[in-house]
Amino acid sequence: MSLPEPPTPGATAFSQRLISAALLASVLALLWKLSDLLVVAFGGVVLAVALRALADGLVARLHVGKRWSLLGALVLIVLLLAGIAWLAGDPLIEQLVKLRERLPAALATMTGWIHDHPLGRLGLQAWKEATADGVPWNRLAGIAGLTFGMLGNAALLVIMGIFLASEPGTYRGGIVRLMPMPYRARIDGALVESGQALRRWLLGQSFSMAFVGGATALGLWLLGIALPLAVGLIAGLLGFIPFFGAFAGGLLAVLLAFMDGPTAALHVALLCVAIQQVEGHLLMPLVQKWAVELPPVLGIAAAVVFGALFGLIGVLFATPMMVVLVTIVRRLYVEEFLERPRVAPSSSVASTVHPIVAGPAKARRPDPEG
Repeated sequence: MSLPEPPTPGATAFSQRLISAALLASVLALLWKLSDLLVVAFGGVVLAVALRALADGLVARLHVGKRWSLLGALVLIVLLLAGIAWLAGDPLIEQLVKLRERLPAALATMTGWIHDHPLGRLGLQAWKEATADGVPWNRLAGIAGLTFGMLGNAALLVIMGIFLASEPGTYRGGIVRLMPMPYRARIDGALVESGQALRRWLLGQSFSMAFVGGATALGLWLLGIALPLAVGLIAGLLGFIPFFGAFAGGLLAVLLAFMDGPTAALHVALLCVAIQQVEGHLLMPLVQKWAVELPPVLGIAAAVVFGALFGLIGVLFATPMMVVLVTIVRRLYVEEFLERPRVAPSSSVASTVHPIVAGPAKARRPDPEG
């Protein structure tokens, strides 16, 4: 009885590739199934970066340990929120309640004004034609349930952010150890640089949000529009979402101004346009010199793409995700693969392989960043 022939090397290699492809497809399918949770986890990373930045500032000034600095950062945030609530809590809550009560009347006033003007009627006709198949009211009604789900996600985000900020190196090191040995140093450097870019973006965006919120509240107060503090707060918070957030905040202010007539609404619209022009063409270029620069097209594309993939929470974290993605692609692909000089040809086949593929450190030139 003859023994079975051993498998040929080609068949073995094909089987290994097939198994690897199946495992990769399974991992990708699992990640897609857990995509909402992954976006929430990324929100925890964003919060952790912000907390760690504040804690590092306390370390530099007070010379305390990292754990104590994180506790100090949390206490500082709580005291800041408590101070704001003590100084402006009652007027702000009162204005927010009145804002909720006045929005239906403001919407009715604006709708009536649109019906009374030919240009407005033309716009309404175009909207009816665009929604001739019907508006998905069932889908819109699910926003209430989505809101409660987001409250739970927000609590999870805060908890994850605190734990990540307490030991960022431990979690980063765990991710790096899952990578092949030849690439660990490069991937670790890319993750560190991504965190630094995200920290700079958060700092710059904080300046932008504070300016938009403060300028909106002050401008509405000078124009005599009702509820300036509430509208300014909402406009500032919406400023976390570039472009679309500014549009939503301006639309809210204009809608409320319709209660005082079309002329007041026009004045508020001009105010919002002026604020956005100052923020976009004066403040942000100055901030981006020492923060991080993300081309506007990429910011808009990120909001559209991640919003389509992950919904409202994808829109919320679209820009920071794009900041991290651009940094990783630039560091690991553009600089390490496209722009790094190739090894000079030799008789050895291995020497013709690009250094990032071949892996040995001696084939690469010294890296000033590594």
